Amino acid sequence: MRKNREIKLIFALLAVFFAGFLAVPMISVLVKSFTGDGSSVSLSHYAEVLTGRGFLQALWNSILISVCSALITTVLAFILAYTIHYTNLGKRYKWLISKAAILPMLLPTITYGFAIIYSFGKQGLLTQLFGRQLFDIYGFNGLLLGYVVYTLPIAFTLINNAMGYIDKRFMIVSRLMGDSPLQTFRMTIVIPLLGTLATAFIQTFFLCFTDFGIPASVGGQFEVVASVLYTEMLGSVPNFGNGAVVALVMIIPSVVSITVLHILEKYNVRYNKISPIEIKKGVKRDVAFGALSAVILICTLCMFIVMFVVPFIEEWPYRMNFTFEHVQAVFEDRQLYGVYINSLMVAVLTALIGTLLSYGGALVTARSTVSGKLKKVIDSIALVTNTIPGMVIGLAYLFVFTGTPLQNTFPIIIVCNIVHFFSTPYLMMKNSLSKMNASWETTAMLMGDNWLKTIVRVVTPNALSTLLEVFSYYFVNAMVTVSAVIFIAGARTMVITTKIKELQYFNEFNEIFVLSLLILFTNLIARACFQKLAKMSKRSTAKVYHFAAKKAA
Repeated sequence: MRKNREIKLIFALLAVFFAGFLAVPMISVLVKSFTGDGSSVSLSHYAEVLTGRGFLQALWNSILISVCSALITTVLAFILAYTIHYTNLGKRYKWLISKAAILPMLLPTITYGFAIIYSFGKQGLLTQLFGRQLFDIYGFNGLLLGYVVYTLPIAFTLINNAMGYIDKRFMIVSRLMGDSPLQTFRMTIVIPLLGTLATAFIQTFFLCFTDFGIPASVGGQFEVVASVLYTEMLGSVPNFGNGAVVALVMIIPSVVSITVLHILEKYNVRYNKISPIEIKKGVKRDVAFGALSAVILICTLCMFIVMFVVPFIEEWPYRMNFTFEHVQAVFEDRQLYGVYINSLMVAVLTALIGTLLSYGGALVTARSTVSGKLKKVIDSIALVTNTIPGMVIGLAYLFVFTGTPLQNTFPIIIVCNIVHFFSTPYLMMKNSLSKMNASWETTAMLMGDNWLKTIVRVVTPNALSTLLEVFSYYFVNAMVTVSAVIFIAGARTMVITTKIKELQYFNEFNEIFVLSLLILFTNLIARACFQKLAKMSKRSTAKVYHFAAKKAA
């Protein structure tokens, strides 16, 4: 009973938090979309948006570019994952692929556009190297390149993880039955991965459809829904009603995506046992996939080279003398340096509070005996936060908290990040806690310990590596997000990503790249530290288990 009382208290805190910072803001968006002149109920905003010039075209553009990007990204991610799991290339090369593939995650998407401009533009670094401009960077081409680079790490992570759980023994069985190499490939790799491939496609589609950072810099005349929403809300004449309608339209593909993902879960193949086998020798296969992976990663990462060049050039591309002046100027500019400190503070507090909330939610659903209805509420919250784009959450907060003490404050930015990224950390924690021994709390209670002591002394040490991973996830995402905070950051509460957007108007690209490098190196150092701590935690936990087993024997 005591345990349930404490669990119910955690549930109550979570329910109040998400009621105030998720349910109320989203209801306000819905109400605002139906509010006409004089606060009367009206469909005028829907009529104005849906029949307005360019909106349906922007919607079609968003769907088209998102489908094309998701398709290309899923294929490229599959090739990278296949190279790691089904070739005999060296371990170091495979390690390099796995690390290089996720590097773009550590940068804000708004930086991608500027990297494309300075790499492939008329005066771009790669244009100078090739002697001509390879393609027109504004519009469809620039968005396609930016979206593929942006979503490749996510698709690769999903497919690479799933491929590690495929039982390779079935390849031997297939060969013994006389199947052709193509049949073996289809039956033992593609079919078991169909659910994951579809998930990767839908997830990348969703990310492309809702992203604002890349269209903000290279969208050009190819208007998408995210840029329409930004224009409606922060244009010369803001229109809150129309903005609310556009926000709700952005949610529709998200809801459809999540629904399809749940349907696809039953198609995921699960093996009772994964048996490691030696991969069949194939020099042609290894060379082909090794080369393909190298080309993919080089093409993906080459556009970021310019970030390490332009800030150290006096005036690109006219005065090519090496200088530290631009970097020095950023650190001497109190405002720019202050923005970096703001971002660090927001990321740390987001990670700290977000990890605690995710852990609390996972304890309710994975380590308690409360009713299934309460558990479903937490799962539903995670599902909803995964469905709503960051721009929509930011817009909802703008509606609700304008004129309150929370307007343009750091607490509201932190809360926005926590709500926006809640789903993945919660699921990570829930999966980790579900795998632990279910009788720990009962055993501890029989020994006289209360539930809280058991959580602190037994469960938390065993969940420490996952807690660190969750902390890392929140930290990195809080450092790179722009869509979630673009509407709610003020002049005094700017973070790096919103400052980059402001610097764009003044063409201060040296400062943009220096700030982007600061984000990159901060995230690299943070991830390295968190991964090191997580490995140490796993080792210490394993030693405890080994000692306990030895003592019992």
